[in-house]
Amino acid sequence: MGSDERLFAVRGAIQVDRNDRDSILDATRALVSELIARNSIETEQLVTVIFTCTDDLNAEFPAVAARELGLDRVPLLCTREIPVPGAMERVIRVLAQFYAPGESEPVHAYVGAAQALRADLESAQ
Repeated sequence: MGSDERLFAVRGAIQVDRNDRDSILDATRALVSELIARNSIETEQLVTVIFTCTDDLNAEFPAVAARELGLDRVPLLCTREIPVPGAMERVIRVLAQFYAPGESEPVHAYVGAAQALRADLESAQ
């Protein structure tokens, strides 16, 4: 880390079409790619990436898609989202921590229908 850098964290989410391996991997690739692009993140800048899935997604680990995108040297973790009644179904959420220049403006990425989860964040859309 350079002296003008600081640690940032960005969030994002995407709703998956179906609970099958390909749908989970495709959605995760889209989400992670969007988050990386919006924040101009290089793999070396990433500290950790945490994925959560709603209970109705269990056909594959989202981390598999992240590794396929080149994040094979970044600590990745998959866990469960709290099953709140009435919450959006089939959602993958991500929290990524990375170092960037101190003046950077982190941009969240809520993709597709998941934009409704954080309509309050202009930077998420």
